Amino acid sequence: MRLIHDSAAVSPMTQITPQNTALKLDGKALSQTIEQALSQRVAALIAKTGRTPILATILVGDDGASATYVRMKGNACKRVGMDSLRIELPQTTTTEELLAKINELNANPDVHGILLQHPVPAQIDERACFDAIALEKDVDGVTCLGFGRMSMGEAAYGSATPQGIMTLLQANGIELAGKHAVVVGRSAILGKPMAMMLLGANATVTICHSRTANLPELVKQADIVVGAVGKAELIRKEWIKPGAVVVDAGFHPREGGGVGDIELQGMEAIASAYTPVPGGVGPMTITTLIRQTVEAAEKSCQG
Repeated sequence: MRLIHDSAAVSPMTQITPQNTALKLDGKALSQTIEQALSQRVAALIAKTGRTPILATILVGDDGASATYVRMKGNACKRVGMDSLRIELPQTTTTEELLAKINELNANPDVHGILLQHPVPAQIDERACFDAIALEKDVDGVTCLGFGRMSMGEAAYGSATPQGIMTLLQANGIELAGKHAVVVGRSAILGKPMAMMLLGANATVTICHSRTANLPELVKQADIVVGAVGKAELIRKEWIKPGAVVVDAGFHPREGGGVGDIELQGMEAIASAYTPVPGGVGPMTITTLIRQTVEAAEKSCQG
């Protein structure tokens, strides 16, 4: 499995101790370190080519949460010296109109990455639009072709959230080979690619979901648990095996903050390592998207 890796951005391996306080996998701190390295790469690219890397973001409709996510990605571009091309289309946009816009961006040599913000309005064939994105610009890892190549160990950009999780685990010295990983969730851009990446890192992988029978018993067997099911605190802390590594890829807004897919309160006394919510997986998703856009820009100038 080819994982996009920035050696300058990864901290030294952290040894997990047998004490009762778990290692917090701080995605926010790691993302800031990675962004510093990306800023240097962007500056070098601009100096060499006179061109600034550009991520094009497409927002269809008026979903407030989606608009916030797109804005956060644009801000991340600015922090590393990139440009973002923000395209907003109305709620009434058709599949054909969206495909035309994607094809226009595919043909634009100044655009190095394309992000179609999920979800799109119901009348649009989202999968057809995802798959219209050119492979070399699929920096969010959403195309069937990209998924297939990644699963086969060929060159492709990994889906941003699971790729960010892999970077976070590697940066903290989490051993994956030979471990039993349970991924709770099967979405095309999170659960399924997460399972393939863990398998590629020589973990033994079980994929579960909200309809899995005996879910608590399966989670209890896991050395590594990934919550990616999209249901608030579906996975209870009493299901977690002592010493397991717990990765929560969910976020559900609540008054005073938010929660993930896993009940994290008290997790520091159970797990050997865990991702906080917020501040764990979320920042790594955006940083991975930006990093893969920088790599696409570097590749484009190599001819």
